Amino acid sequence: MQNEKLSAALAEYAAVEANYIKALQDKGLKFAPSHASDELIASLREQLAARGAQFKNAGASIVVGWQSKACVECTGSNGSETFSTTFKCHRDCYFCFNHNQADYEKFFREGCPWEEGLQRSACENENKLACVGLTGGEPLLNLDDSIRFLNRAQELFPGAHMRMYTSGDLLTEEGAARLRDAGLQEIRFSVKDFDPEDLQERVLAAMALAKRYIPDVMVEMPVIPGTGERMRELLKRFDEIGIDGINMLEFCFPFCNWEEFDKRGLLIRNPPFPIMYDYGYSGGIPIAGSEELILELMLWGMDEGLSFGMHYCSLENKHRSEMRQRNERGSKIHPCFSFDEGDFFLKTGKVFGADKELALRVLNACGCRDFLESAEEDSLTFPLKYMGQLKGVPVTPVTSFCVLEKDESGSYLREVGLEVKVF
Repeated sequence: MQNEKLSAALAEYAAVEANYIKALQDKGLKFAPSHASDELIASLREQLAARGAQFKNAGASIVVGWQSKACVECTGSNGSETFSTTFKCHRDCYFCFNHNQADYEKFFREGCPWEEGLQRSACENENKLACVGLTGGEPLLNLDDSIRFLNRAQELFPGAHMRMYTSGDLLTEEGAARLRDAGLQEIRFSVKDFDPEDLQERVLAAMALAKRYIPDVMVEMPVIPGTGERMRELLKRFDEIGIDGINMLEFCFPFCNWEEFDKRGLLIRNPPFPIMYDYGYSGGIPIAGSEELILELMLWGMDEGLSFGMHYCSLENKHRSEMRQRNERGSKIHPCFSFDEGDFFLKTGKVFGADKELALRVLNACGCRDFLESAEEDSLTFPLKYMGQLKGVPVTPVTSFCVLEKDESGSYLREVGLEVKVF
């Protein structure tokens, strides 16, 4: 028998997703067919798992070999934060998402208030960040500012791991030595597959230069669909240089310059997010085809015996950090809700409508005593740890995904998605 109340609840979230996609389509954006690559992605993930890849953060992060301490702490419990000294950059990448940053125009003109940012973070974290990052813009446009930043960060966060993001083509021998002396422990180069050959060679030479001064040298770059052949060539060059690792990022549309994406035949991943939410990360929405190419490159890299670590950092992995910061403080908010250590949502079990009475009897018999009832949606909420007790029972339970939000009146839980439990 169809559960009308459950169907209505699921339809409400399906409508949120459909309306989101339609609103962007009305602006000219083009989406891939819904779930078109799910089977391929699942197969590639299974192959990586069978070969020993580590799956972290509920599968949003996949690691082969070495991984940066900063990547571990990105969703860790010891604290990591990234700052900018400027939003200015001598590059103009069509996929740059800095334009989404708050006060972008002001900070582009005047520089970013990094001193205030460091001091604020020191107060909030009691001078106990494990990792501090410096990004941009391009930090090497003003090396003196970058040095001052590193010196101040070390004063406020003794022992913190210091890293910097750069396009790399402005790095000099003197600059590398000064950054080392200022305590920089990791440098991440962004390599653009569309750069002319001479510029790419300059960046590759800078990476080799950095190896002589900075302990950890990495590449961090988005992987653009259709660039597989060139990516394999670059990965071989990175191996020759002897980098420590690469972060392959899911390529995203940053809500600007759609014409550049469109002329390259790129499409938006559909659906864009597993759980629809107004995420704070400014990276945008994922491009279809990026994840599967990254997974294929990781398998190829294992076949080739590449010496450096490989990390797939999906857009969803960026959201994981935000969800942990939002939700971990609510881990004890109510006995019905639990904090998921994988994806960092607050979760609970639910049944709707005619399923409530039978589910309540079964759960009570199993010792469950914590319930919440909603007359408005005709639902029964119970702790997720009892979900397995409903296996084989003729009811349709769902997992409820929630986020802890706050406004002027205080904190509250907001449900953002439902997922039918398949036993």
